[in-house]
Amino acid sequence: MNQDLSYEKELKKHIEDERAAVKLQRFVGELLYDKGIELVIFRHHLTDVTISEILNLHSYAGKVVNKPIDVYTTSELAEIILSLNIKPSKLDIGKLASEWLSDAAQFESKTDFIEKKLAGFEPTATNEIQPRDVVLYGFGRIGRLAARELIRQAGKGQQLRLRAIVTRGASDADIIKRASLLRNDSVHGSFKGTVLEDLENRSLIINGQIVRMIDAANPEDIDYTVYGINNALVIDNTGVFTTRETLSRHLQSKGVSKVLLTAPGKEMPNIVFGINQNTLNLEDEKLFSAASCTTNAISPILKVVNDVFGVVRGHIETVHAYTNDQNLLDNMHKKPRRGRAAAVNMVITSTGAGNAVTKVIPELQDKLTANAVRVPTPNGSLAILSLELSKDTTVDEINNTIKNAALNGDLVNQIYYSIDPELVSSDIIGNTCCSVYDSSATIVSKNGKNIVLYTWYDNEFGYTKQVIRLAKYISKVRRAIYY
Repeated sequence: MNQDLSYEKELKKHIEDERAAVKLQRFVGELLYDKGIELVIFRHHLTDVTISEILNLHSYAGKVVNKPIDVYTTSELAEIILSLNIKPSKLDIGKLASEWLSDAAQFESKTDFIEKKLAGFEPTATNEIQPRDVVLYGFGRIGRLAARELIRQAGKGQQLRLRAIVTRGASDADIIKRASLLRNDSVHGSFKGTVLEDLENRSLIINGQIVRMIDAANPEDIDYTVYGINNALVIDNTGVFTTRETLSRHLQSKGVSKVLLTAPGKEMPNIVFGINQNTLNLEDEKLFSAASCTTNAISPILKVVNDVFGVVRGHIETVHAYTNDQNLLDNMHKKPRRGRAAAVNMVITSTGAGNAVTKVIPELQDKLTANAVRVPTPNGSLAILSLELSKDTTVDEINNTIKNAALNGDLVNQIYYSIDPELVSSDIIGNTCCSVYDSSATIVSKNGKNIVLYTWYDNEFGYTKQVIRLAKYISKVRRAIYY
């Protein structure tokens, strides 16, 4: 073919693809804001993304999911969904498109297909979601990311409403400084929204949502009802109150019904959402822990491997970004080595993730050891899982097993299956999954019994997404899902 004609043909096709992506983007927005229906493509968000990103997600579907789909089909199906009376939900338009392309002959039309696939998604009085008030107690790294995510999701089939942020100090200067920290982030970039300081009313107005800034030294000192906050979920991200006794102090506050800790907790359920949330007694239990970022990163992979191959024993080594707990320059610290300058040293330190996993996966009791090395990066960590298995395996078999878990079943929001042979830590910043499995790095011994797996994790944002998922679950505001 003439090269000029080939060039023009390819360019014309791409422009037509972009037009279809623009239509899809419009339907995504209308569904989200008018009906509270969120569309995703094989777990990937379709909101706040560019046209190029939408097309790349369709390409990802073919390369990784092995389910080729096209933007014309997803756009047409989205338009049909918009025309139907469907309750607030989260729908995988990629999965629906793939099923249509493979099973079209079984249905009279695309509308017939969607109606049958989403049977039972009709709105009723009993499935109407009542939004839950949320209070962020503490406003550090996790607190600010949680605020961004709660604000981003609000008004879209609203589930959780950020009503207040509690800090020590809420003077004019404090509020202005915290607003600045919310707007700007050296790792995650600028907040894509508006943050206005209402100093007269001790509030921040974030994307039109009024969030009270409350000054308190003790959890029990606050009466949230005076701010119109009732039946609230408190998300404690201070890391100070980690026992049942101390965390229970939040329940002494008027207007609080449940508390979620963003750290490993003692004498309370430690939950990695996607694995053991179904063990919770949501009626009687009021205190919950979202475990640690490392526990959330390694548990999904360990769960899959143990279920299929059986883990005899293993060691987990985490290569972890430095944290605020370490010193910027050499100075006194209560823990060994953490007093040395974080940004210029690799620092061996302890981690409780090995023991914490057993609270999530009891079958691994006494089978794992764990340690950590803090390294000079501000975010983005890596867990190296060295495991002895009960069954023989191969690189392809172990990778395919984890790939299947990343695409099907209960862990699709937790495991991201990466095929990028050039993957490095900065690439996974902002990934919504708590565990980014590096398939290119998998090692299996000649006897097939010993394996080394590498899983990356955004120890800030990936973990925060897990916290929000668990918050929705314990607040009973989760939408219907087609995944």
